Amino acid sequence: MRKIISITALRAALKRLRKSGKTIVFTNGCFDILHYGHVRLLQDAKRLGDVLIVGMNSDSSVKKIKGCLRPIRRQGERAGILAALEAVDYVTIFNEETPERIIKIISPDILVKGGDWQEDAIVGADFVRSKSGNVVTIPIVKGYSTTSLIKKIRSGCR
Repeated sequence: MRKIISITALRAALKRLRKSGKTIVFTNGCFDILHYGHVRLLQDAKRLGDVLIVGMNSDSSVKKIKGCLRPIRRQGERAGILAALEAVDYVTIFNEETPERIIKIISPDILVKGGDWQEDAIVGADFVRSKSGNVVTIPIVKGYSTTSLIKKIRSGCR
């Protein structure tokens, strides 16, 4: 199974998955420097359903959100690392600053974000609920942040 998938191919896969009664879980992010907190979030998200789809921001999208020094890793590398994780079933890349369009296409049964997000600020939450889906926030693992990791590397301090 090829895990890194276009939205067009994902639509076809979703038809098959829904027909077989699978619960679709979706989360998204930049995943610039994958760390333990990301891995735990993805593992916990996978436990909520049958299929975990990760929407990953494209390089141009990350630049718009995080600034000109990001991403550290190119989208092909980031997608490949995510796809290597057992918990992840599919990775699809989107160019917009938010995952709203892709959430509407996927229409997940469960939308997952890290606990650092306020539920009323989660993009797509209202849409998912309107389709009788659930929105779940998963507690973050304290001490793990891509931004703080980058700062630590740049400062040369531990």
